[in-house]
Amino acid sequence: MKIIKFTYIVALSAMTWGMVSCGASGDDQGLEYAPQMYHSVAYEPLTQIQDEESGDWLSNTESGIGEFYNSNPHNPHKMTMREPAPNTVPRNQNGYLPYRLKVADLEGAAEIENPLELTDQVLEDGERLFTQYCSPCHGEGGEGDGPVGQVIGGVANLKGGAYINLPEGHIFHVITHGKGRMGSHGSQISMERRWKIVHYVKQEIQKQ
Repeated sequence: MKIIKFTYIVALSAMTWGMVSCGASGDDQGLEYAPQMYHSVAYEPLTQIQDEESGDWLSNTESGIGEFYNSNPHNPHKMTMREPAPNTVPRNQNGYLPYRLKVADLEGAAEIENPLELTDQVLEDGERLFTQYCSPCHGEGGEGDGPVGQVIGGVANLKGGAYINLPEGHIFHVITHGKGRMGSHGSQISMERRWKIVHYVKQEIQKQ
């Protein structure tokens, strides 16, 4: 009986110590397990920390190089990324400029033409993307009868009314920024993919 009681007391003490030591309050932040998973170092591409011992107190890699070292010995000046020229405007691999029209500028968006050449491959990609991102609300045929659309209601029927005559730039703008009940998809779908969806909507959905 004494052994059982002693074992119980030891186990209770261990549990209490564990809870207390892992607790955080005031300046005492408790114990951390695998701290690098919680405090990952953000790499700044335009910095060049060349001291290989910088942050060695935090690093546990086999290379022995400090956690903060981020220079690239293969590039000029050992920088991870070269500094762009002054007033540089970023473009993607296809040469597209960033899309910067404001949310309310639908009139300006209507003047923009689809930069992608209309091909069978673009339409095939557009169909796949429409099914993935749009059909849950708009339905496979774009009539606003997708499974989500039937629940929330008020989803646009892309085949009806004024939607048929919407310019390509207008549709792209709405996909990018959202409108009404539709949220923005600019962060989920790349610019090129949004234009592919626009082609599919205009060439396939709205011709049915």
